[in-house]
Amino acid sequence: MADLFKNLFSEELISHTAQALQEVNCTFEKAQFQKQIFDIHWEEKEFKERMHHIADVVRSNLSDDFKDVVQELYIMIAYFKSSGADKVKFSELAFVFIPDIIEKFGINDFNISVEAFEKITPFTTCEFAVRPFIIKYQDKMLNKVQEWTKHENEHVRRLASEGSRPRLPWGMALAPLKQNPKPIMSILEALKNDSSEYVRKSVANNLNDISKDNPETVIEIAKAWIGKTKETDWIVKHACRTLLKAGNSEVLQLFGFAPPHKIELNDLTLKNESIKTGDELEFSFLLTNVSSKSEKVRLEYAIYYMKKNGSQSKKVYKISEKDYAAKSVTKITRKQSFKKVSTRKFYAGEHILSVIINGKEIEERTFELIEVV
Repeated sequence: MADLFKNLFSEELISHTAQALQEVNCTFEKAQFQKQIFDIHWEEKEFKERMHHIADVVRSNLSDDFKDVVQELYIMIAYFKSSGADKVKFSELAFVFIPDIIEKFGINDFNISVEAFEKITPFTTCEFAVRPFIIKYQDKMLNKVQEWTKHENEHVRRLASEGSRPRLPWGMALAPLKQNPKPIMSILEALKNDSSEYVRKSVANNLNDISKDNPETVIEIAKAWIGKTKETDWIVKHACRTLLKAGNSEVLQLFGFAPPHKIELNDLTLKNESIKTGDELEFSFLLTNVSSKSEKVRLEYAIYYMKKNGSQSKKVYKISEKDYAAKSVTKITRKQSFKKVSTRKFYAGEHILSVIINGKEIEERTFELIEVV
């Protein structure tokens, strides 16, 4: 079973942090610090709870004045780099408690905090921490974010896009930008041809967020950017992934996908109509291009998983995206694993398999999942 993400905050990481605190606090007590971190509630805390908890305990061992706290955090980061602590697994996230300190204790010190974000984000991402500042100081903060689009460091330029995403996973939603994304469009425009793929991917993810609340905005951008460069073509395609999954006809047409009546699905068959947890669901079907010319098809399938409360939750999986020859008949076979993993809990009961062609669910079959303890 995969290691839980919350375990990025490991004993090794906390030990490194204790060593760093000794660099800035001559009265620091390592044993007491570790006892505070690994308290009786530690095991039950999830990722963000652990992050907040570490931030609080670290902050309690720093100076009273926030301006001094920021300088001490810089010293700690320098220690992490010199000692090799920054090589811990997923260090860009493992040290995210540092910007969390800025977020929680510096919200009323705009200039000091924003300067800190700019300096800290190349070490550990500040994408979550900037969001309360966008909410509290939207115009002033977005003006600063616009400046970051011209920064020499790709991590700072990425922060401009990633930090302003309306629906950043794990981060607080930016409700005003969900409603009206216009204030961040110039930021994305400035970064669309960035030399860094890391930055361009963030631009695509930001646009994908926007598409969930303002699809017409992203469709307009897609039409304007597509065909300009291979980089913007990639951004547009990645930005439109939610619209493609939803079968938005305007977007499907933009990318040259076949009209629904050109493609037929036949003989959808399950190898077994009941399976056990740990097994695989195997299914097959025939895909026919009835057109007299080659047609582009986005092929997916969905599993409607049984939930604990008896309802079902849909998850979509991509099969392929390619051209099918004129008058061709193609047999498609796939397997979906029901092996136990840490990221999904399987519940016994009726499940549904649905085959999706160009965003439209065409045909489905039910199957029974039997839980093996």
